[in-house]
Formats: sequence, C-alpha cells, structure tokens
Amino acid sequence: MKRDYAWKYIFRAIAAIGLLVVFLRLYRYTYYQQNISLGAVGPSWDHWFGTDRLGRDLFSRVAYACGISLSIGVLAALFAVSFGTCYGIIAAYCGGKIDLILMRIVDILYPIPLTLIAILLMVILGRHIGVLFFAISIVEWMTTARIIRSEVLKVKAMGYIQAAKGLGQNGSLIIIKHVLPNISGTIQVCFMMTLPGVILLESFLSFLGIGIQPPKSSLGVLIAEGAKFMATAPWQTLFPTLIFVGIIFTLTFYGDRISHNKA
Repeated sequence: MKRDYAWKYIFRAIAAIGLLVVFLRLYRYTYYQQNISLGAVGPSWDHWFGTDRLGRDLFSRVAYACGISLSIGVLAALFAVSFGTCYGIIAAYCGGKIDLILMRIVDILYPIPLTLIAILLMVILGRHIGVLFFAISIVEWMTTARIIRSEVLKVKAMGYIQAAKGLGQNGSLIIIKHVLPNISGTIQVCFMMTLPGVILLESFLSFLGIGIQPPKSSLGVLIAEGAKFMATAPWQTLFPTLIFVGIIFTLTFYGDRISHNKA
C-alpha cells in the first residue's frame, strides 16, 4: 500500500469540512438564531431540515454539530493513536522487562469497561470539552499499542535493523529512519479504525448529557434533544441520526478498505 493512501481520504475530509464552514458562513441562518414565534416546523425550502422548538434552523445546527463531533473525534483519535504508537514502539524495541511490564499494564486495563471510566471522569472533573477530550483519548489507545507492538517486533527482526545496529546507529535514529517509515501504513489504519469509535463515544457521552454542553452542540446532543419530541417533531431526531449514521458508516467503510489495501 502506498504510504499516502490513507491520508488522501483524510485530506479530502478536511477539505469537505472546510467547504462546509464556508457554506455555513454564506447560509442565511446561524445555528444559534432563534425565532420562538415560528417554533418547530417541518422541512421546507426555507428550512431544509426544519426547525426545533425554539425556531432554530436545524440544518445549520446539524452542520455545526458535525464540525464539533468531527473536530473532537479527529483530535482525540490523533492523540490516542500517537500515544498508543509511542507506547507500542517502546515496549517492542526495548523488549525484556520493559516490554513485559508495559504490556501487562495493557492486559490489566483492557478488560475494564473504560467507557464507564470516561463517564466517571466527566462527572468528577466536570463537563468541560478538555475533560471530554482527555476522557475519550485514554479509552482508545490500547488497541493501537498492541497492534504497533506486533508490527515493530516484525520490523525489529529484519536484517537491515541488525545492520543499522552493527553500524553503531543509536535506537532513536533507528526508530526514526527505519521503524516508523515501515509501520506508517499500520499507523494510518489504526487512525482510520479508531476515528469512528471516538466519534461514537463522544456522541454517546453527549447523548447522556455529560459531554458537550450548551450553547455548543454535537450530534449526540441534537439526537438527545430531538428524542424528547419524537411524537410531535420527528425530524428533530431523524436528520441528526441519519447524518451520524452516515458519518460512522463512511469512516468505517474507508477504514476497512484501507486495511484491506494494506494487507
């Protein structure tokens, strides 16, 4: 697989988000603009996704929520994958007791329902976006650490690594020049496979009311708000849910496609 194979999809996603931001700047309604006298009305030419009970345009709110969910998802996934990569490289390259201790820590933490830990952190430390980012990141790094460790062990056994050691290159230089370039494809796959889970977890926490807080909004918040009015205004839940499912499906599809191309 070419090393830039996965990143071209990431760049396309960033470009799409950028175009969405520009479009929202030109769109006639903002996500916070209220018209209480209008109330909740169904989809129309003026309001493509309808409005909520405060008369706020649902399309602009969904678009804004997508930006929040994707931003948190990308940043948290980058942090989780970066930490997991460093952790796996250290464990595999150092070997011996260091590898044993580091991987036993992962083995101990892995069976724990870390989603509950994320919920507890949000409850104890406060419902702040920084706490949300931290809580999501610490949940998602361990799978990456295991995968990267396995890949580094394979690379470590290659002849050119032994030759580099024989030439006197230090460990840091070997990792940067030889190990990282050969596991970059695996890192990309880990990122693409982690991203949907991160967005799903963020939306789940926001749906429970312990994630993103008003006046900010995410897809989980919109789905939770719309669920209260399913009987009278089903579009308030329908459109955020469809967009959310579409994002998760698309990211999962591309992650699976990238992993197959790597294989």
